[in-house]
Order: sequence, then C-alpha cells, then structure tokens
Amino acid sequence: MKRLAAALLLLPGAAYAEDRDYCPARPGLGTPPCTIAPGHVSVEVGLADWTRADTAESRSDTILIGDILVRVGLTDSIEAEVGLTSFGHSRTRDKSSGSIDSADRAGDALLGFKANLHHPDGSGFSVAVEPFVTIPVGRPPIGAGDWGAGILVPLSFDLGHKLSLQFTPEADAAVNQDGAGRHFAVSGTVGLGVGISDTVNGTIEFQELRDEDPSGRTMQSLASVSVAWMCRRDWQFDIGTAIGLNPDAPDAELYAGVSHRF
Repeated sequence: MKRLAAALLLLPGAAYAEDRDYCPARPGLGTPPCTIAPGHVSVEVGLADWTRADTAESRSDTILIGDILVRVGLTDSIEAEVGLTSFGHSRTRDKSSGSIDSADRAGDALLGFKANLHHPDGSGFSVAVEPFVTIPVGRPPIGAGDWGAGILVPLSFDLGHKLSLQFTPEADAAVNQDGAGRHFAVSGTVGLGVGISDTVNGTIEFQELRDEDPSGRTMQSLASVSVAWMCRRDWQFDIGTAIGLNPDAPDAELYAGVSHRF
C-alpha cells in the first residue's frame, strides 16, 4: 500500500496537486478562481466582522462571529463548499425615538461547489464557475428567512511583477428583505492584488451591487482594502476593511479571519 501511494505521488497530476500553493477564498469582496487540491480541506473562519449602516432615521451595527467556510478538494479542478454563519448580533437604534432593537441569532448555511475551467492553481489566466444555495438555518435579522441561490464567475490574470488583476461577477436569486420570496441581484467586483512580500499580499477592490428588492431598488458602491499574511505554508491570517461610497451602501466594515489547510 505504501509503495502504491508513493507511485501515485509520482504521477504528474498528483505531483502538481501536492505542490500547489494554498489559496484561501478570504479576504476581500471578491472570490479567487483557484480551487483546493484533491485530498486537502481548507477551513476558513471569519473571527470577527463588524458592519455599520447609518441613515437619517437609524443606525445599525451588525457583528458576526465564526463565519465558517469549509472547502474540500474533490478533483484537480473541483471543490465542494459548505458554509455557516455561527453567530450574529444586530443592534438598531431609532434616532428620533431613541428606541433600540437588538437580536442574537445564528445565520444561514451555504452549499456549493467551484469548478475551475483554466489553471486551478490560479496562475496565469484563471477562471471558474461557482454556483451555490443558501439554506435558512437562522432567523432574521442575521439569517435571511428563506432560501436563496446564486452563481459567481471569478477570474484572475497575473500581470507580473507581483501584481494580479481580479474580477468577480455574481448573479443571485436573493431573499426579499421581508424574508419571503426572492428577487434578482447582480454585482461586479474588480480588484488589484499586490505581492507586498513573499508572505504578505494586499488587495484593493471596488464593487457595484444592484439589488431589485420589492421594497425598493438599491445600487451599492463599495471600496475595500485587505491584507493577508501566509505565516506558514498552510496557515493564513487576514484583516480587511470596506467603506460605502454612496448612500445605499453600508458605511463601514472591519473584519479579521484565519484560514488553515489540512
């Protein structure tokens, strides 16, 4: 058996998968097209995520703890994905009355897969398709209240000199704000990845999101900066921030996370 395992590792595909660099989906607004090599599992955890939305009528603060994504390499170019928002705290203050509504909830679950169509390690020009569904495990305001679905088509292009161009279009059957039914939403995220050092990478991103919720159409514009530190071959720590560029978007977001490959 040991001889057979050693022989398999000598095959070109197996050796390529074994040597593939770790490529977490965190951090940032977009999603990389690279997939986890077969025989490996990536566990990616949002340790803490705070978002503030401030309007003339109210201010809302949302804190997420333990936002987990597990990615399992099935083949050289396909991975399965399972996600769950473990815990969320929502607090909304009405500015006119001063009343406060707060809730502690679990969030929703995610099931999906990513199929890379070119360069599964993310090198050169890489592209993938990533369909998913969300399952209403939690309740509003942390959970959506109904099932949703969507598809992403992440792309990246290596520009050389430690620079990469990234683009993530996404189309969703997003859950209505009232928690019943679905509507169309579409977004596009463009980013520039910068290799700061051999172990530290930064990403600058811009995102446009059009949401056709029955309660009112919105168009959100966001800018984001994130930094990831690959402290070991299979460990990454990250921090990031996003700011809203127009009234429809949340004002600010701060987050930190960790990823590990088994």
